[in-house]
Amino acid sequence: MPFIGEISALATAICWSFTAYAFTDASRRVGSIQVNIDRMALASIILLIIISIFGFSLNLSFNQIKNLVLSGIVGLVLGDSFLFKCFQLIGARLGILLMALVPVMSTLLAFLFLGEIISIAGLAGMLLTISGILLVVLERSPEGKNNLTSNKLGLLFGILGALGQASGLIFAKFAFQEGELNSFTASFFRLSSATIILLPVIMTFRRYKNPFKIYSIDQKAIRSVLIGTTFGPVAGITLSLIAIANTMVGIASTLMAMMPIIMLPMSKYYFKEKISWKAFVGATIAVAGAAIIFLR
Repeated sequence: MPFIGEISALATAICWSFTAYAFTDASRRVGSIQVNIDRMALASIILLIIISIFGFSLNLSFNQIKNLVLSGIVGLVLGDSFLFKCFQLIGARLGILLMALVPVMSTLLAFLFLGEIISIAGLAGMLLTISGILLVVLERSPEGKNNLTSNKLGLLFGILGALGQASGLIFAKFAFQEGELNSFTASFFRLSSATIILLPVIMTFRRYKNPFKIYSIDQKAIRSVLIGTTFGPVAGITLSLIAIANTMVGIASTLMAMMPIIMLPMSKYYFKEKISWKAFVGATIAVAGAAIIFLR
């Protein structure tokens, strides 16, 4: 199918736009660490059911498993944990706009480790993307406080989350280069390994609570987790892997960065948020820069 990688990347952006709001709501109710583990565990179960129903192979080479596990650690355990904390501190809209750094970082990493050549146009696209992000992050809130200076920790978490996700894409691409690999199977190995690694660590520090107990008390939280898991780890991550398997990492991650444009009308008309002209212009500039990277 022509452009399957590009189409999958755009579909990923749509899925992640929905999941951002769902996980933001759930994180504020039960905590980002709880949500991160629960959504990975639930997605692993759903993916295993899908693999069993359709008979997808679980037989992978050692190098494929190794790269998928590493992809899960840096992209899901570290990257998404930072991302959820970012959402908690500065909200879904600004958090996702910071994720526009992912195509810049992934393009640089792809140049270093996959041999993707960065052209002058690509560098110009990176500059535009960063400029657009800064315009939105630096805009003043209605109270007159600068979003950057009042949320330095949220900004840092967003940048670290972007770096983790970009690195995770590179390791996943290595796994696909090793040989034939189904994207549902790849998603299962990434998510299940991340869950197995993260859960014992969090339980050791007593940061994880009984999910049956907390969700029986707050049913709105479990609804948000279910919606976020369906659109995020199950659909979104699988589509993102289909994207990087069928096109260059820089191109795929750039199209995934279309979330800011998708989220602005959602914020305005569904969530009734006030969107300043700076936010709209900044988002447009960021995605325009990402588009230049795509067209390089």
